[in-house]
Amino acid sequence: MVVRRLLALPVLAVLLAGCGIRSTQVPTDFGAAPSKVQCSLAGPDVSTQAPRGLAVQVFLLCGASLVAVDRTVRVPDGTADSQRRVLVAQGLLDQLAATPSAAEKEAGYTTDVRGGMNVGGPHAGDPEDALRLSTPPADLTSFALAQVVCTFSDSAAAEGDGSVVLGGPGREPLRRYECTDEVRSRPGTAQPPSSQVTDG
Repeated sequence: MVVRRLLALPVLAVLLAGCGIRSTQVPTDFGAAPSKVQCSLAGPDVSTQAPRGLAVQVFLLCGASLVAVDRTVRVPDGTADSQRRVLVAQGLLDQLAATPSAAEKEAGYTTDVRGGMNVGGPHAGDPEDALRLSTPPADLTSFALAQVVCTFSDSAAAEGDGSVVLGGPGREPLRRYECTDEVRSRPGTAQPPSSQVTDG
């Protein structure tokens, strides 16, 4: 009986050694390997920049978060400050609505801001730092609103305090929107905090 058990040990060892994951001839496709350049550009993408202009940053979507990219907008010399803000804001909107460059697409950048949107200055009775969009902010997608708010609040179109006063084309109340870390990291679910502006 003991001899029989001793003879069975080598056979058992061979069987155990064969256990495990074996190679298969069946092809599998789990997609491409994750790219290490996701949301990272190798250098300045000059194809998206105007020959000369004001250096700005706009927030594009990448990997479900907002990422700042460099752009330029044209502002004529000698433009009054009040009009300069509106021109910068319109330039930023145009850049947000533009199709990302080939390099940006490859890195995973997209935008939810649609073309054709315009921005104007304050109406009578509005605060002087107000910006009026041709599309009411409440009608924008959560992604687009986050892009606009974070881009404007971090630019010469706002007062530089991390917020921006926005309204629609009509007489609906203005609201002061803030760009927070949470909005930048989760623009699809975290709405920009806002409060109604009551005084002009």
